[in-house]
Amino acid sequence: MCVLTGAGISAESGVPTFRGDNGLWKKFRPEELANFEAFIRNPELVWEWYNYRRQLIENVIPNPGHVALAQIEQMVQEFTLVTQNVDDLHRRAGSKRVLELHGNIQRSYCVDCGARDDRPDFTEERKIPRCRTCGGLIRPDVVWFGEMLPQEVFEEADAAARRCDLFLSVGTSSIVYPAASLPMVAKQSGAYVIEVNVERTDLSGRMDQTLIGKAGEILPLLAESMISNRRVQQ
Repeated sequence: MCVLTGAGISAESGVPTFRGDNGLWKKFRPEELANFEAFIRNPELVWEWYNYRRQLIENVIPNPGHVALAQIEQMVQEFTLVTQNVDDLHRRAGSKRVLELHGNIQRSYCVDCGARDDRPDFTEERKIPRCRTCGGLIRPDVVWFGEMLPQEVFEEADAAARRCDLFLSVGTSSIVYPAASLPMVAKQSGAYVIEVNVERTDLSGRMDQTLIGKAGEILPLLAESMISNRRVQQ
């Protein structure tokens, strides 16, 4: 089984999406904040925004949709959760096998030597964190516009989509590639593909089944159904 999740599932926990009426891009121009050139030009502005996002995420909790996926993982022999989200809510809900296509906002690293530093040093006088090893700039470990997805992570996600027999696409707009290609990769490889979203997407017509509604309502029902089936089989 393979699951792809997008911003929709985290929005149900109160994490603003990049798109939509309440999206974070309504307040900030993405070209000013989410690309490497912008970071080099104004790292203080970029870090101010990412620290705001980090604080926001720390104050939300996984919702029933996140929890249900963690429960399903425990019942399935082979399970891979692929997420476009950077908020770490899947792991906080208990998921173990998580592939983060766009990185993790709780991590950071040096742009010069690559050293990881998940607790960058911020002070009133020093608003731009520096590497403790080489003094280089520390940046958030997220994929910015114009950057490639981590190759090994995407290759793992693609392989999981190709070998699964059931694929769930949850809370994703299905317009951000290459992640949006995974449902069709799974379908072309013989998997049964189910979409769970609050509205239809460009891929809905090609899915085996589309369930319209909140992930936090639909996924717990799916998990409960699987639990009931296991009890009957036992």
